[in-house]
Amino acid sequence: MFTGIVQGTAEVVAIEEAQAFRTHTIELPDALLTGLELGASVAHNGVCLTVTAVTGRRVSFDLMRETLRVTNLGQLAVGSRLNVERAARFGDEIGGHAMSGHVMGMAELIEVDEAPNNRRLWFRLPAGLERFVFAKGYIGVDGISLTIGAVRDEGRAFCVDLIPETLQRTVLAERQPGDNVNIEVDPQTQAIVETVERVMAARG
Repeated sequence: MFTGIVQGTAEVVAIEEAQAFRTHTIELPDALLTGLELGASVAHNGVCLTVTAVTGRRVSFDLMRETLRVTNLGQLAVGSRLNVERAARFGDEIGGHAMSGHVMGMAELIEVDEAPNNRRLWFRLPAGLERFVFAKGYIGVDGISLTIGAVRDEGRAFCVDLIPETLQRTVLAERQPGDNVNIEVDPQTQAIVETVERVMAARG
């Protein structure tokens, strides 16, 4: 489980390609290396990945074809930066909202609205995810726990407002219109919506 409070960014320093498979290596900040072992979970732009090798500050992870298809990790190149978060431990403060690290798809950044000391980003969702999105609800964007500010276009577009700390700590400050971000819907919202849909369908 993750909290959506990004702990820092990391740079991709190596990529090994294979058929429908990729191994990428990132260089983690020293603060995130303590106690890191093979098999540990680390979120990359909100995607839960498993540590497969540790060599000093360089840590490797395998990406399966489904991960490459559904998320923006397949678009990364050597030199790219990504958001990272170590898995939450029992007793940790949940400053954001509970996140699984299971990305449901990508959204396109369509508009950037600059204002003093903050930035508003508008994203367009893939079809099917709009039913989970509503104003003041939670959403995971590239692994960041954010509150939805507003929705439009029948729920297909939503915005989030970013404070300076989020812009400084994450890669969202680098995003430009046309870029794709990973989206994880709040698991509780997803469960409620899908349960109501099943009940309504059963009742005809």
